[in-house]
Amino acid sequence: MVKTEIILKYFPDIDKKTIHLFDKLADIYSTENEKVNLISRKDLENLYTNHILHSLTLAKFCSFKPGQTVIDIGTGGGFPGIPLAIMFPETSFFLCDSIGKKIRAVQSIVDALEIQNAHAINNRTELLPGPFDIAVVRAVAPMATLYSWMEGKWKNNIQFYMLKGGDLSEEMNSLLEIHPGLQIKQFPISDVYTEPFYETKKVVHILS
Repeated sequence: MVKTEIILKYFPDIDKKTIHLFDKLADIYSTENEKVNLISRKDLENLYTNHILHSLTLAKFCSFKPGQTVIDIGTGGGFPGIPLAIMFPETSFFLCDSIGKKIRAVQSIVDALEIQNAHAINNRTELLPGPFDIAVVRAVAPMATLYSWMEGKWKNNIQFYMLKGGDLSEEMNSLLEIHPGLQIKQFPISDVYTEPFYETKKVVHILS
């Protein structure tokens, strides 16, 4: 398994404490995955390249500042929220999922890491009161649906970052038909990472 070397390749300035936490994720996810299927067993070997590094892509495009609150919508196995919470210990991350067994596993991972800035929430995003500074998500639903879940939950201006793949024209057009005043920017992850996994992957930034 490729481990923290892949993180240091793209984030060489990470301190030893942070790398130690990332290093612990291999054993923690292996243990939790035996209880709940957070990642396909075949893909567990690619944990660092396909899941942790993918989550950290957002750090290349967004500044997560001390004191900000970030919601991770449909966190599933804790992505992108857990890697981002490790990377930005002074930012609060709320990892939300409606599936109880997954969010309990996420809480176990957070507890094992002993990080204080990640909070697991068993609920639907649209039912949360907010407000949040930033929303992040990894391929949970179409853009228009995701955007609707966050309406009325922003502290200030809209800052929504989505990890998506493939041709997003239809999704973007659907969202802009409903909200023509939004700005939508796409960034190919292949501009940042050289691994083949990222050839069709993108960061989508929605802002007002």
